[in-house]
Amino acid sequence: MKVTPVRFTQDVAAMRRFLVALGLTSTSSSEDGSWVSLEAAGGGEVGLHSTATANSATPAGSTDLAFSTNEPLEAVAARLQQAGFDSRVVEEPYGRVLHVTDPDGRELEVQGTTTDLHGYSEGD
Repeated sequence: MKVTPVRFTQDVAAMRRFLVALGLTSTSSSEDGSWVSLEAAGGGEVGLHSTATANSATPAGSTDLAFSTNEPLEAVAARLQQAGFDSRVVEEPYGRVLHVTDPDGRELEVQGTTTDLHGYSEGD
């Protein structure tokens, strides 16, 4: 399981330039520029998401937790169910995702391994 903080921003391009200047490297991006994934050489990853295209009214500067896994999402859902947390697996434009609400009432996503980039491109 990999943890990915997702930073919501009004200006993805500017935030991307900022993080690249800090030393991160772009690993993938959406065709419309509303999403960018970046990795740090020492480990770690961050996603940038445009507030204009977010499904929720998340304000710029907010950071949510997201996760990705190579494990089948149904196995993660089963563990969550055993612990008392309902979840659902859905097909998103960017791949299969498990949605679950944490104890604080915030929805989290666990993205399954993607082999089809669904309109996203790798690297810069």
